[in-house]
Amino acid sequence: MFPAKNIMTTDVMSVKAETLVCDAMRILIDNQISGLPVVDNEENVIGIISEKDMLRLLFNTSIKENDTVLDYMTKEVVSFKEEDSAVDICEFFMNSSVRRVPIVREGKLVGIVSRRNLIKTILHLWGKD
Repeated sequence: MFPAKNIMTTDVMSVKAETLVCDAMRILIDNQISGLPVVDNEENVIGIISEKDMLRLLFNTSIKENDTVLDYMTKEVVSFKEEDSAVDICEFFMNSSVRRVPIVREGKLVGIVSRRNLIKTILHLWGKD
């Protein structure tokens, strides 16, 4: 079917592990997105921070103003390659609570595929876009 590179969003916002968690929250809110890949200086994906990760802050009584993304990000990230099939990504979404996956080339972030990208693809296949 469609490879990830044909359906991914390439204008991906990302953050570094040292980004203040409050700044990452602002990026999510201002851009109406639900998660951000976390990358190192070479653009390798090292984590992801999502709205769900940030919800833990409400229960944390020891929140510090200088808490960083590293303190809350998910470090075990599932990613896909540009050539991977949209069907494989869809199957992954159907079997997990994950809403977005980074797309990588040699470990480096090149895009992101969300559930919404797949829904748009389905509409396109039906000729309803």
